[in-house]
Parts: sequence; structure tokens; C-alpha cells
Amino acid sequence: MSTQTPTTAPAAPDLSIARRRSAELERQIKEEPGRFRVLTGDRPTGRLHLGHYFGTLQGRVRLQDQGVQTFVIVADYQVLTDRDIADHLVGHVEDLVLDYLAAGIDPACSTIFTHSALPALNQLLLPFLSLVSVAELRRNPTVKDEIAHSRQASVSGLMFTYPVHQAADILFCKANLVPVGQDQLPHLEVTRTVARRFNERYGQGSAVFPEPEALLSAAPLLLGTDGTKMSKSRGNALTLSATADETARLIKGAKTDALRHIGYDPEARPEVASLVLLAALCQERDPRDVAEDIGDGGAALLKKVVTESVNDYFAPLRARRTALAAEPGYVREVLKAGNERANAVAEATLAEVRATMGMTY
Repeated sequence: MSTQTPTTAPAAPDLSIARRRSAELERQIKEEPGRFRVLTGDRPTGRLHLGHYFGTLQGRVRLQDQGVQTFVIVADYQVLTDRDIADHLVGHVEDLVLDYLAAGIDPACSTIFTHSALPALNQLLLPFLSLVSVAELRRNPTVKDEIAHSRQASVSGLMFTYPVHQAADILFCKANLVPVGQDQLPHLEVTRTVARRFNERYGQGSAVFPEPEALLSAAPLLLGTDGTKMSKSRGNALTLSATADETARLIKGAKTDALRHIGYDPEARPEVASLVLLAALCQERDPRDVAEDIGDGGAALLKKVVTESVNDYFAPLRARRTALAAEPGYVREVLKAGNERANAVAEATLAEVRATMGMTY
């Protein structure tokens, strides 16, 4: 049994290896979904948008429907990583859960829970922090980027320790699979390091925690209406809950370019390509075929096609969301049940951690 935390920093993940392994994991999921447990979720900082839907929500529903055990965290504590206060938190949490439910997350199959409701989960942060050095946290590229874009005047301790808090989120339920984009691979590597070091230091050869693997998302890059990355905080997003008229207005104002002929060239014409891609995702077609159909119709026809495609595709989801929002208290019932299930799991894990560390008195 190792008695010291290894000083070697976790190696940077190799993207090509991660992609190959992700493809293999997809094959295994189809064959034996019950082997896998997923942890995924979002910070409640506003309503989800179309980038979230095609980037993560679709995949979560697919995994759930395939039979993978799924935990979905509403990371309310982590709202504070890059801001001084959590504004309108109750409303944002309820909006987030409504978006989940409308998109197809089934609370009878998946456990939807809030971060702050699980004391045992958050207590795991203490032993986990002892397994990671300050130097390793400073080198984490994702933390560096988040600090650079922080809304705070100074870096909070929560921001600095964010990857370890995320490790607690993942390991409390012993998730062995985490759907991520490639920018989140360094965070997941911290989680794998924490799991490995805990097992080495305290496990005496037994694996208390799995080393979770990345299921890389092939998330399409959808730009916002201003031509930059679609984001809740930038005011450039097409939200899932937008009405048909709001969608039409926002797409009408989306940035394009001066060329009349519509083609699909993400490198040379990113704004036009993003709109073509959005229409193609909604039509479940190849974006090149969509662009060929529009041809010399120009930006006006492109925006008409995108508007109709989005509104047709999301009409059922929006109707479900409206119906769910009309049931007062339903979201709270979902969270209450999910928090109870997740709490039982967290308390069992914390009890095991204490016993493994010899801290039962």
C-alpha cells in the first residue's frame, strides 16, 4: 500500500486514444448497458439552448433509453465557481429540470438531483483534496481557462478546487462512464487520478472507486446568433423553451456573410455553416445536402429553412415543457425523489470511505 501521494502529475490525455476508446465503449454499451453507470449534468445558470440539446441532452436520453444507469446532477453549488452570488437560483434550477424532462430524461429511469442536497457527496471533497497537489491544480488547462473567463475579481477557492469537486460528483455514485467534450478531458483525468490514488493509499489492493472513462461526445459546434460560440451568458442562444416566433426573430438576426450562394464550409464560412448544420441536425440529413438544396437562395432562404426546421423539430419538446410547467410542484417532486435516491448512494459511499480510511468511531 502506498503511503504517499505520488508526485507525478496526471498525464495529459491523448485525444486520438480517447476517441478510439470511446468508440469501443459505445460498442460495449450496446452489448451490456447494465455494466455502466453515468454521471452527467449542468450548472443552473439559465435555460438550456440548442447547443446543449445536440451536444449533450440527446446523448443522455440515448444512454438512459439503452439501459445505462444515469445520474444527472443539477450543480447548484458550482454556480459559484465563477460568480460572487447565485442569482435567481430557484428559477434556474426549475428551468433546468423542465428542460431535462421535456428533452426525455425520465425520472423513473434516471436520478435527477441537486448538488447542495447531498451533504455526503460534498464531504468527499475533504479526503479527495488531500490526494491532489496545488501544483497539479494550477496546471489544469480547464481551470486556467475558467479562471481567465471568470466573473469574479479574484479566484475563489471553489474555482481553484473545481476539478476535485467534480471528482466527488462523479465518484460518489461510482460512475464508470462520463460523457464529455474533449475540453473536459483534463477534468476527468483529475477524477481518475483521485480514484487511483485513493485506492492505492487506502484500498490495500482493492478498488474502492472505479477510474471513470470518457465517452467523447461528437457534439456539433453550433454558433450563436452573433457568430461566436452559443452560450447562455452571451445572450446569443436559441433556447429550447423559445416560442416559434422568438425562434424566427432570433434566426432572422443571425450573422451570415455577403456571399449569395449557400455552401457548407465550416472553415471559411463558419456562421453560414453553423446555420446549415442546425437545419441538417433538425432534418436528420447531411449538411452538404441541405446547403445544396438552398443553393443560390441566399441568406434569406437559409434562415427560412433553419427557422422551419427548428420549429418543426422542437415543437413536441416545447409542448411537453409547457405542459410540465403547468403542473405546480411537479419539478419539486422530481427533485425530492431524486435527492432521496442520490443521498442514499452518497451516504453509503461516504460510509465506505470512512471505513476504508479507518475513520469509524
